[in-house]
Amino acid sequence: MPVYDVRSISQVGTVEPFELQVARGQIPGHSVIHVFGYNPDVDTNEETVWPIDGLLGHPVSPTIMKISSSSANDAAAGTGARTVLVEGVNGTGGLVQEIITLNGQTAVNTVNTYDAIERMTVLTVGSGGANAGIIYAGTGTVTSGVPAVPYSAMGAGENLSIVGHWTCPAGFTGYLVKGSISVGPTAGNQFVLGRLKLRGTDDIVRTAAKVALQSGAANFDFIYPIKINAGECITATAQNSGSNAAVSSYFQIVQIQEKGPL
Repeated sequence: MPVYDVRSISQVGTVEPFELQVARGQIPGHSVIHVFGYNPDVDTNEETVWPIDGLLGHPVSPTIMKISSSSANDAAAGTGARTVLVEGVNGTGGLVQEIITLNGQTAVNTVNTYDAIERMTVLTVGSGGANAGIIYAGTGTVTSGVPAVPYSAMGAGENLSIVGHWTCPAGFTGYLVKGSISVGPTAGNQFVLGRLKLRGTDDIVRTAAKVALQSGAANFDFIYPIKINAGECITATAQNSGSNAAVSSYFQIVQIQEKGPL
């Protein structure tokens, strides 16, 4: 009976695809970023592809965020989410993170200040196995767990914020290599305008791509990747000619660390 070598080709000293080497952490200074967004209910106003209404913005200046849930069950001893890892970009553009112990609809302040929230991830849960409500990061008055100005949100049951937004941190350059926007079947003759927007270091937000869909997906493979400099960000937005459209977005980004002085 023949004997087969089932090891990865990298384990036997031959070449494997660059993309796989990046994913395996074998290329110093390179990492792959996957950014998913989902909005279950897009209406006639333009909205970010995230689990709540409205457009995601940036604070006027880096600020302490309030972390809260729309459900009282997301708390230290609750049946939903108990602790959340918050990752973001601070006032100097650096990456910062911290673990927050939730207190239901009562806000818990972050220790760090943030210019952008990159991701929220549930770390521990109760018997329900997932966040019971929508978990928010935001500022201003918090009412029933909802901040006056949200800057990130995690849909109930997701255990991860699914937000179509990414900011390139200081010391890195991002290259957008793939993207997509997809729409569930719309009613009648409705259609959805999907946009990819770039915010430059001059704080001007420019539409970089725009597609119209009644259903299905528009996929983008950037053979020549779009460069995203440190401090710049990309956002997926959607606007419906009618109401109640479900929209998803996806970015695939290669993040490369800048070289230090030789």
